[in-house]
Amino acid sequence: MAVPKRKSSKARKNTRRSNVWKLPVPNFCKCTQCGELKLPHHVCGNCGYYKGREVVKVDAE
Repeated sequence: MAVPKRKSSKARKNTRRSNVWKLPVPNFCKCTQCGELKLPHHVCGNCGYYKGREVVKVDAE
């Protein structure tokens, strides 16, 4: 059975584990209607359009 020859330090252990906690950054794309940044495959929260069609009525304030 493989056994480590020396004790691995806390710094080495923590650097090895540090990649586990990285969260992926969500991709954003521009809305074709208003140009606002939005998540892909989601209705635009600013204008309410999805794939060139109005899906949700948004009140202009």
